[in-house]
Formats: sequence, structure tokens, C-alpha cells
Amino acid sequence: MEGYTTKEMRRFNYLLSETDAAYHEAALRLGMSDSTMQVLYAICNNGDSCPLSEICSQSGISKQTINSALRKLEGDGIIYLEASGGRKKRVCLTDKGRVLAEGTVVKLIEIENGILESWPREDVERYLELTRKYLTAFKEKIQEL
Repeated sequence: MEGYTTKEMRRFNYLLSETDAAYHEAALRLGMSDSTMQVLYAICNNGDSCPLSEICSQSGISKQTINSALRKLEGDGIIYLEASGGRKKRVCLTDKGRVLAEGTVVKLIEIENGILESWPREDVERYLELTRKYLTAFKEKIQEL
């Protein structure tokens, strides 16, 4: 039996897994866990702070793992939590956290930005549109399960 996936889907899955592996390698080279890197990345993606709910939804990591990473980062003086209306919370970088982020995830973001900036604009737009289109269709089909 050759498998249930098409050749194209196997190629797509390979690229996704290689991308995940590359981000894992980045985390290792930056001296942090995947979950710590994702928390800091989500914060930097939003500026100096980010709603806790966005960190959970953007990372795809369990709330338990995110909360564990947050407790460690808070204990290390890298982040603090602040109330954001009702039961909502924002995760904010401390001054120490900003320094850490600039030496780690900001470098990663600069690499990502540089790659996309090196592509022709139409390639970037096409890549982003096709990725959005795939994700939208995939989410719709998941709802039918």
C-alpha cells in the first residue's frame, strides 16, 4: 500500500515538518525551549505585549504548556501579566525581557522579514494568498468532520 496521501500532499507535509524542524533548531540555537520562543515571538509580533489568548491561539501549544512557560518567564523577570478587562490578561515584556527578545526572537523575525523582502512582491502576495486560501478551506472542512 502506497498510502492515502497524494504525492503533492506528502510534499506539502514534508515542507511543513521541515519548517517546524527549522524553528525548533532556531529555538535550540537561541538557547530556549520551543514554547518559550513561541511566547516571546507572539509578544514581539504584537509589540511589547500580547493578549494571553492570542499566544495560545497563535502557537497551537496547549494552555498548560504555555502557562508553564509563562510561569518560568515570569519567575526569571522576563515577562509580567497585567489585567486586561474582566478575566483577560496581557503578557508584557519587562526591560530584561526586551533585552532578551532583541537578542533572540527579534533576530529570528529579522531573518523572516529579510527572506520575504528578498522575494519579488508578486511572489510574496501569491504565497500569502495561497496559504490563506488553503487554511480557510482546511478550517471549513474540519468543521464538517
